[in-house]
Amino acid sequence: MTSQLHRSRLRRSTLATGAVLAVVVTAAGAAPGAGAAPASTAGKPKLKLIAASKAVTIDRWEGEPGVYLDLGTYVTVDKAPLEIKVTRKSYKDPVVAKQILRDGTRTRTKTLPAGLVKDFSGLPGFLQVSIRDAAGVEVSKSKGTFCPNNASGRLRPDAPATSHYPESCSTNPFTLGSVWGVEKGWASNSSTVDYDKPVDLPAGEYTAKVSVAKKYRDLFGIPDDQPTVKLTVREVSNGGGEGVTAPQSSAHSAHSGGGHGTQSAHAAHHYGPRGADAPTPPALSHALEDLGTAHHLGDGLGHTDGSRVAPALRANAKRPTGRAGVPADVPKPDLRALPAWDIAVTDGEDGDVPGKDYLAFSANVWNAGPAPLVVDGFRKPGADLMDAYQYFYDAKGKQIGYTPTGTMEWDPRVGHEHWHFTDFASYRLLSADKTEEVRSGKEAFCLANTDAIDYTVKNANWHPYNTDLSTACGEQNSISVREVLDVGSGDTYTQYRPGQSFDITDLPNGTYYIQVIANPEKRLKETSLKNNVALRKVVLSGTPGARKVTVPPHDLINTP
Repeated sequence: MTSQLHRSRLRRSTLATGAVLAVVVTAAGAAPGAGAAPASTAGKPKLKLIAASKAVTIDRWEGEPGVYLDLGTYVTVDKAPLEIKVTRKSYKDPVVAKQILRDGTRTRTKTLPAGLVKDFSGLPGFLQVSIRDAAGVEVSKSKGTFCPNNASGRLRPDAPATSHYPESCSTNPFTLGSVWGVEKGWASNSSTVDYDKPVDLPAGEYTAKVSVAKKYRDLFGIPDDQPTVKLTVREVSNGGGEGVTAPQSSAHSAHSGGGHGTQSAHAAHHYGPRGADAPTPPALSHALEDLGTAHHLGDGLGHTDGSRVAPALRANAKRPTGRAGVPADVPKPDLRALPAWDIAVTDGEDGDVPGKDYLAFSANVWNAGPAPLVVDGFRKPGADLMDAYQYFYDAKGKQIGYTPTGTMEWDPRVGHEHWHFTDFASYRLLSADKTEEVRSGKEAFCLANTDAIDYTVKNANWHPYNTDLSTACGEQNSISVREVLDVGSGDTYTQYRPGQSFDITDLPNGTYYIQVIANPEKRLKETSLKNNVALRKVVLSGTPGARKVTVPPHDLINTP
């Protein structure tokens, strides 16, 4: 689809699940927010590393530089849930991780060693993998990050029926707070895949030995188990032919390269961030990739960003009546802009004018709560625009107010093809003295919960509903649409499309600022309007046709 970007430098996380536990496996269902207690209130959790299957088959596609390992190893959790709260006070402060231990009515915290956790993607260097060929020679040795929120499965029937923990670990560089967890009686896939570093294993037979790093065994009391897995690498041509014939393991019957769906894998295609309205990488579930749904990413009936396939959110049966009003003490959303990242100079990419220089970037506006942003659009017969209304609710979920808040417009362009809420955010490139130089044409948005920015804020929803882009934003014949940005989540757009990136062809070299503005026209009612603007410094250099951009760190965030 045109909303998917071909950018080899893209980095992304996975929710690895390729192997299937030989137990009861369930999907996480609707769950309470961050304030909810886990199903078990026992004390210290008991962790163990297991292999779900003794043998795994992985396909190596013709033209690929290697394979992406998901060996079907899991961390089992018993006696009590594993729960870790990960936060940072600001971008000037380091990440702090604390294990939450619940013992009856008492809750204790255990701070993990300083510097152990550096971001919100999981526990780094947790899993150690050694691969030997048929002759016993070690041909690969690697370490992987463990995200406890990886796709999970129940170990036994008396375990909690659903997991109330979030479904992924965030790789957004400006994440502020996360909660990682595995329910008692559940197991979480320990595998991670680095899509920039495929493992170069020719077709053949191998043995993989997997273990947990000593520092984590000591920290969590994990036994020094080292499961071994027989690994078959099977070569598959672009036409579907197999260079090595091997029966598919019941533990892994689909291509395990998380960034490659059943169709796109053949072309070494990476699913890009939300160029038009394609989902951002952290939301993509490895489980759904292996089910063969990844090639449906983007917009369209039944297409999903990977976290779930949800029915459409329903707008109210009719537009609101009575006098519009917002009670002073009603809970409201708090929209906050994040600094830009993923910044690069492009030349005629994705439909822009060849020969010109463009500054592309990613931007996110998130909701710090304590209430979700709920907007309904209603269409008059034959009208090209919908009238949009923002709704407000009391603590019991009863609607107690509403206000008109602009419009929604139908975007017919390929890669969009849904209803956009206008004036949600705007992007500008400012000169060194903070005056405007260039303005992005992107100001209308399909709202979706693409990134978990801070799941520790009050009323954060760990299982946001409308992550399905198509259902979130309606179809051309829709008479009404509901769009929601949940508490704790943000919506990322990557500005690599015509009119969205900044045309810098005629700008002189020097210092500039990318400005991200949430709620630019102040039509949406918020808790505060003081945090709606974020700036990211950039330095342009080079010559026309060969422009370069340098992105200084933003406090401790050194992601360009």
